[in-house]
Amino acid sequence: MSMIRDLRAVVRPSRPAQRKDGGTYDTTRDPATPSAVVDCAVYRDGARLDTRQPLTPQEAMRQVRRDGGFVWIGLHEPTESEFAGIAREFGLHPLAVEDAVQAHQRPKLERYDDSLFTVFKTIHYVDHDRLTATSEVVETGEVMCFTGRDFFITVRHGGQGSLRALRHRLQDDPELLAKGPSAVLHAIADHVVDGYIAVADALQDDVDDVETEVFSPGRGGTARGTDAGRIYQLKREVMEFKRAVSPLLRPMQLLSERPMRLVDPDIQKYFRDVADHLVRVQEQVIGFDELLNSILQANLAQASVAQNEDMRKITAWAAIIAVPTMVCGVYGMNFKYMPELHWRYGYPVIMGITVAICLGIHRTLKRNGWL
Repeated sequence: MSMIRDLRAVVRPSRPAQRKDGGTYDTTRDPATPSAVVDCAVYRDGARLDTRQPLTPQEAMRQVRRDGGFVWIGLHEPTESEFAGIAREFGLHPLAVEDAVQAHQRPKLERYDDSLFTVFKTIHYVDHDRLTATSEVVETGEVMCFTGRDFFITVRHGGQGSLRALRHRLQDDPELLAKGPSAVLHAIADHVVDGYIAVADALQDDVDDVETEVFSPGRGGTARGTDAGRIYQLKREVMEFKRAVSPLLRPMQLLSERPMRLVDPDIQKYFRDVADHLVRVQEQVIGFDELLNSILQANLAQASVAQNEDMRKITAWAAIIAVPTMVCGVYGMNFKYMPELHWRYGYPVIMGITVAICLGIHRTLKRNGWL
């Protein structure tokens, strides 16, 4: 099996990893447990070491230092006190620890003496029947990764972005896991960016729907403005997506271009594939942003045109109504000597002249597009 086939296999669905005793690895955090540790395991020669009792991070690290391999610890939203012991055991830098606990970090890559600290923003598309001015289109989460010589620690924030399936797929590929912690880092980066691609494809449908609605003909065969709040809400969600994608491009380029002693050379070259996919997503997101700007401007222009058309129609009808209003005003002044006041046919003649003038004005305005 070639290395590229191994790496791509990580992102393909597979069944949960089976233990030798027939059960599955439980990597779901139990809300009733005070610990933030989702899973803790030792890997040696690409295989997970089976233990009858769950390992603590300290026990797992002692095994690794004694017998070799590496430990992978997964945590979900740990508190400062829960993470403090792990940070001391693995010698994590205080600044990176603070970022991992507090969350809401920008995607980045930081190098310390004995570890790499990487922040990924996870994006999840929220299904909806129809986009509204308050629809939530994307949900964000965070995955922080500490990569060391013999350890890999993930700290996850948010309800989305679970790494359980990813861990299982990696455990099904011992040849890849044998490359060490950097193989896990690549798998997570690839997993996150593939999630971006799926969200971008789903957002494309929303943008197309809004574009179609804005430029579709309304009543009378002319395009009329739609709800600007819907367009603005979609633009806000696209901006949230952009804040997750754009800052990650530089870290992926660094991982693919600069040799790092904590990244296996066989793994490093495959970060280029992740960076290429990320560039594609970034171009899509920038395109969404620019297109939504154009759609919003077009929608506002259509609304302005529609208002101008309404004002022209109101003005045209006001001009028509002004004729009988003037005639009635003249004959309502109660002078004794009025034109044709005592003529038998005076009333129908004046009414006929009034109607004829109104019809003439109506025809002229309609021919000029005011009605």
